[in-house]
Amino acid sequence: MAFHPILSALLRNKTGPVLVAIQVALSLAILANALHIVNIRQAVASRPSGVAQEHDIFQLHVSPLRELSHEEQLSRIKSDTALLRAVPGVLSVAGTSQTPLSRSGSYSSVSSDLKQERESGVAAFYISPDSLVKTWGLKLVEGRDFNEADVMEIDQKTSKDFPNIIQITKAMGEKAWPGATSFLGKTLYIGVGPEARPMRVIGVIDTLQSPGAQVGVDGETSVIIAVRLTGDRRAQYTIRAEPGQRDRVMKEADQALRRAANNQVVLRSKTLDEDRNERYRADVGLSWMLVTVSALLLLVTASGIVGMASLWVTQRRKQIGVRRALGARRIDILRYFITENIIITSIGVGTGVLLALGLNQLLVSALEMARLPAAYMVGGAVIFWLLGIGAVYGPAWRAASISPAMATRSA
Repeated sequence: MAFHPILSALLRNKTGPVLVAIQVALSLAILANALHIVNIRQAVASRPSGVAQEHDIFQLHVSPLRELSHEEQLSRIKSDTALLRAVPGVLSVAGTSQTPLSRSGSYSSVSSDLKQERESGVAAFYISPDSLVKTWGLKLVEGRDFNEADVMEIDQKTSKDFPNIIQITKAMGEKAWPGATSFLGKTLYIGVGPEARPMRVIGVIDTLQSPGAQVGVDGETSVIIAVRLTGDRRAQYTIRAEPGQRDRVMKEADQALRRAANNQVVLRSKTLDEDRNERYRADVGLSWMLVTVSALLLLVTASGIVGMASLWVTQRRKQIGVRRALGARRIDILRYFITENIIITSIGVGTGVLLALGLNQLLVSALEMARLPAAYMVGGAVIFWLLGIGAVYGPAWRAASISPAMATRSA
């Protein structure tokens, strides 16, 4: 097919084609970047926390009705743990100071040398007298888990004792000792400067996200210390239930603590799934909003192409009839309109690619986003070419179906 007649027709009536091309360009620029952001948000929301089978994990938060002595609180912690372990369907129980993805926890600066003036990083501190490795199914890549002999019992109100062994995540080790291939036996200092407390690494965990689950390596720089602490007004237990039994076990564990009538209240119970959903609620909401905007853009663009093509069919009714009378086949008329639309769409796609790159550069500089991969622009271009062909096909087919006699009849 000769392109010259099509280009000549477009140049004689530029307004419609220009508007459609601009619409395609803007839609492509927004669509490519929106889908890129959606993909990034989904990747962030699906990051592994390090906890195996998250659906089986829940937490119970309890608080005594009166202030307890150090010995009373130790006894309470041990009795609660034994009570929870006795609930049918409970696989493992651990007291813990905080949980991943909960958005509430404690952090501390750490360093790898007493001579440092600046911290090596900030670590999320998990404190537990029980095995979090067992309860959460954490993967040990070096060293060993804590045992009962490692657990210290410390009254925060009166004692200044501090444990001297620690488990760290691989991300924490890589940040404290860049380039090291093994972290076992190294000394990590809690704090910075001469008064920092030394702790020997006895175990390295593959992954354990912090309560905040920050994006990047900071969300995985975590440590675990084996301590049974007293002096807090609240206690927290993390529990692994048998697969598929979490909801029943959570209800029965709650009831077991309430029936114990030991002058404490169960403040709340919560699943790790709930923590994950709350942590990433904004990311999921943003993703759905961008997907909706993208769908509306495609709909608006398709509507514009259909409207433009329908108008051109009406305006060229006699011209189409003359061509049919001179021997043009239906396929020729159909091909003419589709080719015309591909030309307009291609101009819009070319402009849209440049706009997409410009918009992405703005996002990279302002929000530190990742650069837009070429696949999004190629995919967007294909989507709009197919959208253009699909949108123009109906009006083009109606044009091809016009008989010469009807088209050339005067109004």
